[in-house]
Amino acid sequence: MESAIGKKPLKESERRGIIIGVLTAMLLAALDQTIVAPALPTIGAKLGNTEYLSWVVTAYLITATATTPLYGKLADLRGRRMVLLSCLGIFILGSIGCALAPSLFALIGARAVQGVGGGGLMALALTIIGDVVAPRERAKYQGYFSGVWALSSVAGPGLGGLLTEHLHWSMIFWLNLPLAALAIVVMDRPLRLLQAQRRQHRLDWLGAILIMASTVIFLLILTWGGARFAWVSEPIIGLFVVLLALGAWLGFHLQHASEPLLPMDVLRNPIVLSAAGAVFFAMAAFIGTSVYLPIYFEGMLHLAPSQAGFGLIPLMMGTVFGAAVSGKVSARITHYKRIAVGGMGLAIISIVYLGIETGRLPFATVAVMVAVAGAGVGTLFPIATVSVQNAVEPANLGIATATLTFLRSLGGAIGVAVLGSVLLSHGIAIQSIDHRLSVGAGGDLALKSAFMLVFLLAAGFLLAGQICLIVMREKPWRSDPSQFRPRLRQETAKTDF
Repeated sequence: MESAIGKKPLKESERRGIIIGVLTAMLLAALDQTIVAPALPTIGAKLGNTEYLSWVVTAYLITATATTPLYGKLADLRGRRMVLLSCLGIFILGSIGCALAPSLFALIGARAVQGVGGGGLMALALTIIGDVVAPRERAKYQGYFSGVWALSSVAGPGLGGLLTEHLHWSMIFWLNLPLAALAIVVMDRPLRLLQAQRRQHRLDWLGAILIMASTVIFLLILTWGGARFAWVSEPIIGLFVVLLALGAWLGFHLQHASEPLLPMDVLRNPIVLSAAGAVFFAMAAFIGTSVYLPIYFEGMLHLAPSQAGFGLIPLMMGTVFGAAVSGKVSARITHYKRIAVGGMGLAIISIVYLGIETGRLPFATVAVMVAVAGAGVGTLFPIATVSVQNAVEPANLGIATATLTFLRSLGGAIGVAVLGSVLLSHGIAIQSIDHRLSVGAGGDLALKSAFMLVFLLAAGFLLAGQICLIVMREKPWRSDPSQFRPRLRQETAKTDF
């Protein structure tokens, strides 16, 4: 017999258990992107093939980006609990594969598997919060998400270096197992109360493959263009042709597929389109800048590599502060968008100032400017997420959230690639074995020119995001417990036989 279904709202203790559990799951994915960086030189020295070392990070990012919308669709159709637990299982398998990898290429493959699970953890965490928290109250919970990112950004590099130096680099992956177990224990029982939605569906695997292939080609163009090959060389031109062909195929597929990876009706929603565009460009600036700021501190301010890593703390703490303030204030005012517009304006001004004054500012001033930039960008994230969830029909909540997460990840990947290509074109790189800064023939002048362009490009990304935010329509936030009240299994329901 089918279990009886009721509509009793979640208890506060059940809601709290779900939130703590999904935050723990989110910490897994966030920490895994920051804890790996300090271990890369050691991994390269131990496993060899250091010219492919960057793909340890890129492989994770590509698969996480491409599979995120798949999980959003699957969660809408099959239920949050089953899909989230599946993501945790895939992530754990990938972590074990990484820890046991005998070669760099095996590690890259295992990282790709990890990304398949990690992409779902990020999207489903936001979606589940949308299930159990009212839109008017939901923004303040985004501050907790920013706190998770800040914790991973600050603790990840230090913890990764500590484990690598005193134990073994594989410990950064073994650490995922107890964290995953904790997440499962905390949220499994509360998530059982959310009813799974069962109906026939098709997952757009072709769309995911096309997106992954296009992303790989695009990143190769940005990595090799102007560095390994000239921009007008046959390899780069050939990659451009392949990219255009894949893009045309993907566009045609999304228009004609019965259940496309990125549904056009969701993308046509003007609020979703504007908010996703704002987050895409903001993440391109934010992630790109955060990746290369340590190089700036080391090269321009002559800090030691270990000190340069801690220079990211003002940026991350500023982001948490901006998101927390935005989340709390936006729930109490009508024109909530103005908070993010003002914050993004401050971020643009601070980054432009860093670009103009590159090489002439002391560390304290740079720290203040990046903190202001982080706080400004932080105001956008909760407002964009809740605006998207508030704008779509309940049946599209998961895929809309996943679409936003997808474009957030894609923006970060493109930002890292674009800003990295600027450094490579100026002959700037990090030695893979001893983590020393290597500058080409231009010396300090090339370094200054490169980072001036990096900051100004980041400001350009932020300006594009600001424009998207300004044109986004404000829709009053609902005050009901969710966009749809989760239907709960009654505790007295009979068990199937």
